[in-house]
Order: sequence, then C-alpha cells, then structure tokens
Amino acid sequence: MRLGIMGGTFDPIHFGHLVTAEEALVQFNLDRVLFMPTGQPALKSKQRVTPAEDRYLMTVVATAANPDFDVSRMEVDRPGLTFTIDTLLALRDEYGPGTELFFITGADAVWEIVGWKDAEKIAGLATFIAATRPGYDLKAARKAHEAAAIGFRIEYISVPALAISSTDLRERVAQRRAIRYLTPESVVAYIQKRGLYGEVGRA
Repeated sequence: MRLGIMGGTFDPIHFGHLVTAEEALVQFNLDRVLFMPTGQPALKSKQRVTPAEDRYLMTVVATAANPDFDVSRMEVDRPGLTFTIDTLLALRDEYGPGTELFFITGADAVWEIVGWKDAEKIAGLATFIAATRPGYDLKAARKAHEAAAIGFRIEYISVPALAISSTDLRERVAQRRAIRYLTPESVVAYIQKRGLYGEVGRA
C-alpha cells in the first residue's frame, strides 16, 4: 500500500490543500491520502490556533465527496504538542512495514524539517512530496537538497492552487470579504455557522 499523509493545521482547509492531495495521489500512484489535522502544533505553540475539533470537522466536510481521501483524528486526540515523528511511528505501527508512507507538504516547509524533532528518524520513515507554485525553481531546490545531504527523499510537484493560503482566508473572513471559490462551500458554511475567525464572513 502507498499511503499519502497530508499534514497541516487546516485553519481553514482550502482548495490549495485539496488540489495538492489529488495531484500527489495521481502523480505518485497513491492508494489513498490521509488528511492529518494537527492537534496542538509544536511549531505554532505561541500562535492562536482555532480549536482542533473545528479544524478536524472542516477537513471532514471538505474531503467527504472524495472516496480516495480520509481524515484521521490521531493528532487531534493526542494530548500535548504534536510532533511529526510520533505520527509517522504510529502510522508505521498501524499499517505495518509493507506500507510506503508519503508525507505531503509545501516546498518551503521541507527545508524546515531538518530542525524538527528526530529529523534523522523522520527521514527514514517516509518519502516527502513537496508541493510548489508554478515558477518555483525546482533545479535550484534539487541542487540545494543534494548539497545539504540530509538524507531525506524529496519529490516535487507543481500545484497552481497553492497561491491560496489559510492566513488570507482568515483575514478575508475577519474583514467580511468573500471566500467562496477559495474553499469548498461546506467549509464556508461551517465557518459561518460557527462564527470562526472573528466575524461571520459572507459567502
């Protein structure tokens, strides 16, 4: 089995996340993509983050129509700070050594991985799929990756929808600006119903 893991805060989830997951699914012949909303993100411990249950439920409604997508509560239900090494080890135990793990993230985030907890162990557990915007200098990225010799297996994919960001969506909602066509209608409705991000944004 080839399992994609789409980790993220998803605050809120948007089409950039969904297109990235679908592109990774197709390009790398994955059997499924498991969305993994973070519980208490270690790298954002000093930032205000929407409650995990809301972020989890937004991810569920956003992915419900795609049979190749699943959503895990693993990090949401885990107490304390969320560390990727703990998640990858738990997935390895759950799915067994015969399952190949592919961790999907943004290209910029890949270069932060070397500073993550137990980076060397992470490198041995999964192949990393780094999503890039059109125009991203892949040649330079691959050259830098080889020079760093950090032991990570990194593949790159180009995703046009990555111009969308969760930060921008939160700001738009707070300013009562439209977010329709940037995230699924189900997520727009959830944000409005729960009054997330400071104001009830219009569709």
